[in-house]
Amino acid sequence: MKPKSLVIVESPAKARTIERYLGGEYTVLASVGHIKDLPKKRLGVDPAHGFKTDYEIIPGKEAIVKNLRKAADKADVIYLAADPDREGEAICQHIFEEIEAANDKVFRVMFNEITRDAIRQAFQSPGRIDENLVKSQNTRRILDRLVGYKISPLLWRKVRRGLSAGRVQTVALRLIVDREREIGAFQKEEYWVFTAQLEAALPPPFRAKAIKLDGQKFVVRTADEARALRGELEAGAFVVESVRATTRKQHPQPPFTTSKLQQEANRRFKLPAAKTMQIAQRLYEGIDLGDGSVGLITYMRTDSTRVAPSALETIRSYIQDTYGNEYLPEKPRSFSKADLAQDAHEAIRPTDIARTPASVRTHLKADEYKIYTLIWQRCVASQMEPALFRHTDIKIAAGRCLFQATGDVPQFAGFLKVYQESADEDVAESDPANPNLPPVEAGQVLRLQQLQTEQQFTQPPPRYTEATLIKALEEKGIGRPSTYAQIVTVIQNRQYVIKEDGRFRSTETGEIVIDLLTRSFPDLFDYNYTATMEQSLDLIEAGKQNWLVELQRFYGAFDGTLQKAEAEMSNLKREKIPTDERCPNCGAGMVIRWGRFGKFMACERYPECRTSKPVTNGNGNGDAATTPTAKAPARVLDEQCPDCGKHLVERSGRFGKFIACSGYPKCHFKKKPGINMPCPQPGCSGEIVMLKNKRGRIFYGCSKYPACTFTSWQRPVPRACPACGNAYMVQKQTKKDGPFQECPRPECRHRLPGETNGSDAPPNGNS
Repeated sequence: MKPKSLVIVESPAKARTIERYLGGEYTVLASVGHIKDLPKKRLGVDPAHGFKTDYEIIPGKEAIVKNLRKAADKADVIYLAADPDREGEAICQHIFEEIEAANDKVFRVMFNEITRDAIRQAFQSPGRIDENLVKSQNTRRILDRLVGYKISPLLWRKVRRGLSAGRVQTVALRLIVDREREIGAFQKEEYWVFTAQLEAALPPPFRAKAIKLDGQKFVVRTADEARALRGELEAGAFVVESVRATTRKQHPQPPFTTSKLQQEANRRFKLPAAKTMQIAQRLYEGIDLGDGSVGLITYMRTDSTRVAPSALETIRSYIQDTYGNEYLPEKPRSFSKADLAQDAHEAIRPTDIARTPASVRTHLKADEYKIYTLIWQRCVASQMEPALFRHTDIKIAAGRCLFQATGDVPQFAGFLKVYQESADEDVAESDPANPNLPPVEAGQVLRLQQLQTEQQFTQPPPRYTEATLIKALEEKGIGRPSTYAQIVTVIQNRQYVIKEDGRFRSTETGEIVIDLLTRSFPDLFDYNYTATMEQSLDLIEAGKQNWLVELQRFYGAFDGTLQKAEAEMSNLKREKIPTDERCPNCGAGMVIRWGRFGKFMACERYPECRTSKPVTNGNGNGDAATTPTAKAPARVLDEQCPDCGKHLVERSGRFGKFIACSGYPKCHFKKKPGINMPCPQPGCSGEIVMLKNKRGRIFYGCSKYPACTFTSWQRPVPRACPACGNAYMVQKQTKKDGPFQECPRPECRHRLPGETNGSDAPPNGNS
């Protein structure tokens, strides 16, 4: 019997789809992600000997590796077909090291989409493992391990156990902390807006806004100034100064990159980046459309906006057949490449544009349908003609002021017939244009129907949403789009930030960590330094930079800074801030100290006297004041009570801060603590919260109960099971095996090692 060729991929779902396309001459097995990693309980990197790494089989993966070795021994040819990126290349390298096969019998195959044609074409021209990609991924892994394993224990000694630092994680946190401090330092200023409701000889009436005063930008600061100017304008004339009519073009956006998909899904559907990537992974690996599994989209981790010529032809044919020639540009549209973009893969697009969202809807879950529709519409729209508007701009002279009226009338829908991008919530809305403007000409006198004057105040910069945080990370070149979902999850799980009404607010712990780390490591956690490091990793990948030289350069500066930080960083564990308050038990002074759950007030005679109580004040962040004797007032939140509709408020109680209804005692709603995970039930928009049963035992359920009845005794983890595709896994721990994640389906019970904190902090730092 002729030996079969062996194909090794990461995912069982991907393995099933590929095996269907390749036929009976191939055996397709899954490694279920990485099979090797740096050790969990020690550094595993030796800077003194050329940064030698000690990768080992991940606990729980021994049986998988044994099975792969056994299959490799029987195969005549082995194809490594992990995802086409740095992580995938590293997986292939580690598998090659473990199967102990001859080099001339092992090949690397890559494909951007899991379709019959793409798979067969990839196997017709196999290649070899890209050493530069492996070096780039290994360098990133070493950098992250050195930062995490060297700095996190420093935080444990100086602040408390359970904290962590990360090369990219900490810089992302810094963005949120810096924004919070901008908000705190903001001084609002009064200003007045003047809007004239005007009428010409012919209808309709229209609105014009004051844009200049005495030839300068229109600025009126006080009510007295506004009152005086209003009198002048009402007594004067409004005369058309100029009329300008043009055709305005609105061009389509390029197909999705990873970060743009995450941003749009968050803006439009409020989906966390992690869930968006889980959904996209399923669409990429294969969906059963009734006649077998098929990949619906191309690879979803990409910085590129490029689309393959063959795909462009089918997209253009679809546009022509469906919408007509007037919607089809003369030639395919291409988009400029961002400076830091990696162009190895195509943009995210449907594998077959003929599979419209409507045609596959019955085979998709609700969230899968939403994401597929976004990808399909954006891709089709990107190759359509621009939308056209007749834009009219009228300037109107009125005394010392100049007013402006604009109007946009749609002339041709173009790509807007298919797709329109959502706007960031942080972008201030411009004054809406008049839908129609009357015919006017220069020198024409207009009649003032009404002059509206409105007092307004400048607003502080808004807190980041998940979409705008990802946008900021991408613009600054911090991290890679494939890591953004994990970064956002980690800083929430570490309780460095909390999400209020969809926006991130830094906690006291997050701010203290940033202060300590940026003082001690000013270069390492600098925005520009982090971006430069990403560029170095790209150069290593391209073979233009030596990975060892880059690591030596990094560690030479890092080691000295680390030793200095060990000696000079403030030790909050020993810090005692005196207050004017006296201990109610012994009369000694009370001091503010730092503990496991933040700042608290304790007797200065500790441990002889163990009196303690929470520190409260009114700044909303839980920061301690020097003399904290007043209880913090309730802080009104933007979120509404689901029971009565009144605003929720953050209050301080005997056990710390909590969120409840402002209508108490008439309404007794109290928000349950969440775990930063959306409900895994299809179509549910709730989030997972911690609950207690009648006996006081904690379990996890959906915030939409009783509409949604999801419950779990174990803490759910927002990760799809790689073995069976179940939407989530659960966190468990035993004395024998330590922490691990497990699929909750009885027929599966697939395990993955470790916890879900996603950071490189040593494991004994967990509190």
